Amino acid sequence: MTTFPLRRLRLRSGESHSEHVPIALEPFDLGGQRYLPVPGQVDATLEVQRATSGDMFRLSFATRLHGPCMRCLRDAVVDVEVDAREYHALADDAADDLRSEYVVDDGLQLSQWARDAIATVLPEQILCREDCAGLCAVCGKDLNEEPHVHEETQLDPRWAALEALREE
Repeated sequence: MTTFPLRRLRLRSGESHSEHVPIALEPFDLGGQRYLPVPGQVDATLEVQRATSGDMFRLSFATRLHGPCMRCLRDAVVDVEVDAREYHALADDAADDLRSEYVVDDGLQLSQWARDAIATVLPEQILCREDCAGLCAVCGKDLNEEPHVHEETQLDPRWAALEALREE
């Protein structure tokens, strides 16, 4: 886990600091599937600005996630651009919503923040391609390779009376 030491920054109100930092990225578990960031470590830009009441943080980087397609389970790749911002109030009596959860013991937890920031910019579905047809709900075959439809199955004759009611 990558942590940036905030104590070494000696900023006054109105000053800022910017530097490139390497951040170790952790894998994601989404919907029971694992997605791996590649590379496992990215070179991010961290900016810190001191205001009179607190610090403003900005983290930006690009990465790529590899894992299974959510429709057909083939390998899928998603390119991600992250530009995240956080505010952390300096006053000890500041409200919890004005304090960043990533600032712990004078350190900024970059790995955790990067992971959460990636999660917020992911698409709704991670797909191998936009027009992925998925898997057949009946037989489980990949519809991208073998597009097909199944003929309607014969109903159990014991349900025929109920089927007649549906048509009325």
